[in-house]
Amino acid sequence: MDSKAIAEALEEIALLLEIKGENPFKVRAYQTAARTLENLEEDLGVLIDEGRLSAVKGIGSALTQKIEELHRTGSLDYLDELRASMAPGLMQLLEIPGLGGKKVKVLHDKLGVDSIESLRRACEAGDVAKLAGFGEKTQAKLLQGIANREAYGKRHLWWDAFAVAEPILEGLRGLPEVVRAEHAGSLRRRLETVGDLDFIAAAEEAEPVMEWFTSRPGILEVTARGSTKSSIRLEGGLQADLRVVPPAQFPFALHHFTGSKDHNVALRQRALARGLSLSEWGLSPAEGREKRPVKVPPPGDVQTEEDLFRLLGLTHIPPELREGMGEIEAAEANDLPELLRAEDLRGAIHNHTTASDGRNTLEEMAAAADELGWDYLGIADHSKASFQANGLDEKRLLRQVAAIRELNEAGTHRVRILAGVECDLLSDGSLDLSDEVLGELDYVVLSIHSGFSMDEAAMTRRVLQGLENPHVSLLGHPTGRLLLQRESYRLDVPAVIEAAAERGVALELNANPRRLDLDWRWWRTAASKGVKCCICPDAHHAAGLAYLEAGVGMARKGWLRAADVLNTRPLPEFLEHLQARRKRARW
Repeated sequence: MDSKAIAEALEEIALLLEIKGENPFKVRAYQTAARTLENLEEDLGVLIDEGRLSAVKGIGSALTQKIEELHRTGSLDYLDELRASMAPGLMQLLEIPGLGGKKVKVLHDKLGVDSIESLRRACEAGDVAKLAGFGEKTQAKLLQGIANREAYGKRHLWWDAFAVAEPILEGLRGLPEVVRAEHAGSLRRRLETVGDLDFIAAAEEAEPVMEWFTSRPGILEVTARGSTKSSIRLEGGLQADLRVVPPAQFPFALHHFTGSKDHNVALRQRALARGLSLSEWGLSPAEGREKRPVKVPPPGDVQTEEDLFRLLGLTHIPPELREGMGEIEAAEANDLPELLRAEDLRGAIHNHTTASDGRNTLEEMAAAADELGWDYLGIADHSKASFQANGLDEKRLLRQVAAIRELNEAGTHRVRILAGVECDLLSDGSLDLSDEVLGELDYVVLSIHSGFSMDEAAMTRRVLQGLENPHVSLLGHPTGRLLLQRESYRLDVPAVIEAAAERGVALELNANPRRLDLDWRWWRTAASKGVKCCICPDAHHAAGLAYLEAGVGMARKGWLRAADVLNTRPLPEFLEHLQARRKRARW
């Protein structure tokens, strides 16, 4: 286990001890040790091997033993015992925004709160507001947090749902009875969150397929088992539905169950105008719509969705665009964009290392980018205002810039490493770092990490002022949302898009599965104004670089082409754009 993961384990111990009401000095010792590990400049393994860990300020002999056990085995008996001693309901309370260990203990001790439901009752009765350190506003926020949790609990992140769906799809395709199989629904349309999983399989004999589907490992419950449709509940809460259809029906069923509802309604109306009735089963004459005979194409003429669209006078509409937002009209006019592909991307510039809150070193991130075949990798660790993320002050940032330049000169990695920063936009609209230091960087990602409660006018003024700075290259996660956790802060997005267009600042499509921000629904507007999109994984570990795939899906939903996305450009053109932004801003 690396130092970052061990620091997280120590933070969890401190939190559990806080809930249990342990000595504050003991709690603080674990918190201090966690911060020490996060800022550790020497290699933890070397310190342990040389027996020098206990000499590090903030880490005593007792903590040294626990850290060494975590480093060696990846687990700790003491932590496991603490977790086992805690009522599950108390830990769930920590999922409500605004609750930490101290407040959970007060709620438990004073009101007997031991679950989210008992917290709701205490809030609704007005008891929480009466507690010292809480009040009416906190009570209202807790109730809103509970409501959000319930609403969000019915949805799952696309990334997580896709990871569950892919093995099932591969298994279906591997069955001898299955001719074709695809996933459908919101997962195939690549919505940012997914309610359940839908699978369509083509087979002449359905029973063996249903048997395989309902007897897989990881099933909590078979909720329905039929001859053509079965439903299961999987570990983690996702429901999955499988429909098995004859091969000739497959393209119709796949289109129908991919949706969306608005898209399907519009396509059925188009079919009716041609005297045809379109359904999941196929095409047939529409009763009462045409007095003259209507020729229904033989089943063999529609083998794919492309054939279906062509028959109705349309070019193929990719699943991501099927949201009833003008895609049918564009397909009729042969005016659909050639959508971005994953292979179009050359790199990404919003990524973190162990210098702030990442889990991998600069060298490890570069090696991972090499493996992916990237041309450039941008490092944008947090600035000093993000103290909770171990943000960099001016001196630490300049040391990192020097290390990046040195690594590039060494030539040990094929990828070109770009030196940047994720600079906090402060509440007054100023930037967290001096212009002098920002001028030493290849680029600057401007982001908000605090002060989310501003009203729309104030937040918009704050962002617009930040965009005035000539060093700003990219507005990071522009609306601050965390999917299934936190709503966007109030912001006049059209005004921000206009300002970005005027100033030549790119907007980020943050591909972290919990963000996917800016929302795909805004990108057609942004692209029409000439605003460039930059898709970045916001990776805090090497594996997180793969999040770029989620961003590609959102860009496709936003009708974006390769030309609309800044990081499809080769390195020389990409660097030229960054420099042009600074020159333009100085005029």
